[in-house]
Amino acid sequence: MSYSTKFWDKIAERYSQQPIADEAAYQKKLQVTREYLKPDMEVLEFGCGTGSTAIIHAPYVKHIRAIDISSEMIKIAKAKAEAQNINNVIFEQLTIEELTVADETSDVVLGLSILHLLKNKEEAIAKVYKMLKPGGIFVTSTACLGDTMQWFKIVAPIGKLLGLIPLVKVFTVKELEKSLTDAGFAIDYHWQPGKGKAVFILAKKAEAVGCL
Repeated sequence: MSYSTKFWDKIAERYSQQPIADEAAYQKKLQVTREYLKPDMEVLEFGCGTGSTAIIHAPYVKHIRAIDISSEMIKIAKAKAEAQNINNVIFEQLTIEELTVADETSDVVLGLSILHLLKNKEEAIAKVYKMLKPGGIFVTSTACLGDTMQWFKIVAPIGKLLGLIPLVKVFTVKELEKSLTDAGFAIDYHWQPGKGKAVFILAKKAEAVGCL
């Protein structure tokens, strides 16, 4: 079991009981995302945590596959879905690195509050691009600590060593945008509720070019 898995398993119950830090921003992100959702869509979410967002979006799509590194988070997510009689979401304990998905089979991929917690966000973004259908959407909300907390690059390894925080990568909004566009995405929507807040981006995969 990896360090990150142990960390998130340990705090899963406490995490599930924490109130959303910025409820208004969260509701806006849900609303904007729903504008892209359709009843026939296949959706994937990685880093789903305790499943709240997947469950909220479930009525608007055909099916959601939601994965997380933590088995304890997944256990809570499954209990939530069962309690709310949500039956079109499958929760699995899996990392984005372990995930196997056929190319061009997902309409929308959600990666919320997760890219800064990965060892290699570029690999994950490239994988998302491949699994999306032409015209598909990648929805991400990401803490870009490099814009306001460059010093965290020094603190993060110490905190991780002491078991106080998980793996955290420090990069800027511009660096995140470059990672997305380098992978082939076009930024379709960009919003940041305030300085130091997570940036919310919807990135679109290029539409298929018809043959003449």
